[in-house]
Amino acid sequence: MGVKVKICGMTNVEDALAAVEAGADAIGFVFHHASPRRITSDVVKRIVAQLPPFVLPVGVFVNEDVKIVRDWMDDCGLAVAQLHGDEAAAYCDLLGRPVLKAIRLKDRDSLLALAEYKGRSRVRGIVLDAFSTVSYGGTGQVTNWDLAAEAAKSAPVILAGGLTPENVAEAIQKVKPYGVDVSSGVESRPGKKDHAKMRAFINAAKLVSG
Repeated sequence: MGVKVKICGMTNVEDALAAVEAGADAIGFVFHHASPRRITSDVVKRIVAQLPPFVLPVGVFVNEDVKIVRDWMDDCGLAVAQLHGDEAAAYCDLLGRPVLKAIRLKDRDSLLALAEYKGRSRVRGIVLDAFSTVSYGGTGQVTNWDLAAEAAKSAPVILAGGLTPENVAEAIQKVKPYGVDVSSGVESRPGKKDHAKMRAFINAAKLVSG
């Protein structure tokens, strides 16, 4: 089975449809107020309404109130909540929606957090991102692939952090993730996707995993 590709940080219809045409399996929308890729629910609704049936719309949230996340997901038609903050396993249970939980890999101790979320019915997978002191994601910093590969042996892992069209094939070969998640690596500027880079990224990912 080929690796799934999520293009995150969508801010407009044109970029989202270009990602779909290039073969993206999932599209991500960032609701975190501090992100340069933050999007409003009205725009998300317009984009989701135009997505084909099997392209997954994902909302990215950071330490947000449970009710607000539920309301945004239901209002916008989002299928999965990608939680990029310090949300505990109990939060995932309380949310009552399918979850991808992000863990920022700093060192081997970061892998211990996997145990908290594994086996939770709402947690469908773990997003592994690079650790940063300045941001919860979208930094372009490369994740520790050795630690990610270790984590991928015991849980469905979506690899994020510093992926580009140039390095995604190597990352997939090394980590063997269920999926890959890219944002800044396929942009011309924060919030604006480079369509050629998206095509190159998806082609590289699908080719190595085909």
